[in-house]
Amino acid sequence: MQTRSLKVAGVLEFSPLVFRDSRGLFVSPFQRDAFVAATGHELFGVAQTSFSVSRRGAVRGIHYTRVPPGTAKYVHCPRGRALDMVVDLRLGSPTFGAWDSVVLDQDDCRALYLPVGVGHAFAALTDDTIMAYTLSTAYAPENELAVSVHDPELRLPLPRDVPPLLSERDRAAPTLAEAGERGLLPDYARCREAEQALAGAPVPSAGSAKEPGGNSAASPAPGATP
Repeated sequence: MQTRSLKVAGVLEFSPLVFRDSRGLFVSPFQRDAFVAATGHELFGVAQTSFSVSRRGAVRGIHYTRVPPGTAKYVHCPRGRALDMVVDLRLGSPTFGAWDSVVLDQDDCRALYLPVGVGHAFAALTDDTIMAYTLSTAYAPENELAVSVHDPELRLPLPRDVPPLLSERDRAAPTLAEAGERGLLPDYARCREAEQALAGAPVPSAGSAKEPGGNSAASPAPGATP
């Protein structure tokens, strides 16, 4: 499995080897050894697994969880195709306000790890796109918050070939600046503390000699799909 760090601190992309034959394919989007090598800690204890089914043009996000409790996520797309976007909403983070995007689909079967406090959004590029979530905390509506995907300061790369379909909640979400003014954004230090508690092991500090997410931490097998 190949691992890559994204532009948001702590967010990792995992690209597994996909085994194909005449019957179809077999793939393991999560692999413990690769995850531990990349992050320096175990995956959080799983509190909930969920999935969404979206029509082409559906946009969900930017979603995040109030800290505490905070939620870490491991997401992949087992069917269809989605433009997945991560946004750093953590006040005090070295990459606060930064975002990155990755196409997740049923062919390459890439997955993303999102630490506590990182916002998540995606746009479905095909009908019946399924996004699967492994979560560190159970869903509690009172703790779930959102920032607008249409924030002009963020300028997320939403598809332009189809009108975006958003929920009423996401259409009404504040911009990043407005969320900050209302005291709704998570604090980076508290997010790190929450993540450390979830992982049950020290979280590597920023600027450490061994940065998480390097390919050297989880070298791909010969012929692995990038």
